[in-house]
Amino acid sequence: MVKDTLNELSWLKQSGFGQLWPPRHGLNLLYWFAHDYIDISDGKIVLRFSPQEGDFGFHKYHNRIDEEDPPIVPIVPSPDFPYYEVGNLNFTGADELPDYVRANYSKNIPDSNKDRIIVRLDANGRLNRVYVTEHSDPKRFDSRKTFRVSQGLLKSIKNMRLDQYLSQLSNIADVRAGFTPQSHYNTPPPPNNDSWCTIL
Repeated sequence: MVKDTLNELSWLKQSGFGQLWPPRHGLNLLYWFAHDYIDISDGKIVLRFSPQEGDFGFHKYHNRIDEEDPPIVPIVPSPDFPYYEVGNLNFTGADELPDYVRANYSKNIPDSNKDRIIVRLDANGRLNRVYVTEHSDPKRFDSRKTFRVSQGLLKSIKNMRLDQYLSQLSNIADVRAGFTPQSHYNTPPPPNNDSWCTIL
C-alpha cells in the first residue's frame, strides 16, 4: 500500500518516474494532467473533465483482491473507492492526449508506454488522491515505484511552463540506489549523495 508522497519537484526527479532511457512519457503525462486536466481552487483540486467518461484514455482501474489474481498494484486501502488510470497510449481515447505526451511513443519500445497516473475519487465523484506509477510487466504495476503526488506539487507543476518543468527535471542521470520519498507528514528526505530511488 502506498505511503510515500512526492511533495516537491526535486523529489519527483529523485523518484525516477518517467525518466529512464529510452524516452518515457510519464513526466509529460504528469505535466498535462496538472496543467490541463485539473484546476486548483480554494485549496481543492477540481477536475475539468470526468474520468468516468473515458476522455484521453481514462478507464476504470481494478485493484483485484484475491489469491488467484493478486492486486495489479496494492494501493487501494478499500475496494469501496473508484479508481481510474490514464497513460496507456494504446487505449481508446489516448489519441486525444497532446502531441508532446505521445511524441516518443513506439510500439517497438515497451518502456515508452509504461508510465501511468491513477486517480481516486470520493463518494461524490470528486478527486481524492493522485498517484504515479509504472508497469513492472505487461499486467502489473510496480508497487515500489508507485507514489502519491501532493496537491502542492501538482500546483507547482501547473504554474510552470513545460520547458521550465522539464529543465528542472533534467540531469536525471543521478545515481538512484536508495532514495525513498517521505510521507507527506514527515520532514523532507536528506540530501541524496550517492544513492537513489522511484500520490494529495
